[in-house]
Amino acid sequence: MIKHMSHIEGYSLGDIIRSISDSKSLDLFRSIAKGNMESEELKETKGLSRKQYYSRTSQLLKTGLIKRTKGNFSLTSLGIIVYHAQLVIEAGVNNYWKLKAIDSIDSSGEIVEQERVKIIKTILDDNTVQNILVAQR
Repeated sequence: MIKHMSHIEGYSLGDIIRSISDSKSLDLFRSIAKGNMESEELKETKGLSRKQYYSRTSQLLKTGLIKRTKGNFSLTSLGIIVYHAQLVIEAGVNNYWKLKAIDSIDSSGEIVEQERVKIIKTILDDNTVQNILVAQR
C-alpha cells in the first residue's frame, strides 16, 4: 500500500514552490521547460551573475524539478507536473478580472448551476480554467 507523501526526499511542497518563487528562478525554470538548454546559454540569456545562476539551478536540482544530462538541463517528471501547475496558476492570474466578475455573480446566491456554467463558459476563453471552475461545485 502506498501512503500519501507530503515530502519528496526531504523536500516539502513549500520547498518546491520556494525554489521557483522569485521571478528570476521562475524565468530560469520556464526556459528549461521550453527545451533542453546548455548551462552557458542559460547563464548568458538570463542576465544572472555566476553566483545567482548556480544558486538557482542548484535549488531546482535539489528539489527534483530539473536534471542535468551532459551539460543540458531539462525538467524531471516532477518538474513537468510543477510546470503545468504553474501554467494553470498563470492562466488564473491572466484572467483575474474575469474571475472577479464570476465571483461577484456567484456571491448573489441567486444563480442556478446551469446558468453559472453558462456564464463561466461565456466569460472565460481558457478551457482549463473553465473546467476547474465548473468541476469545483
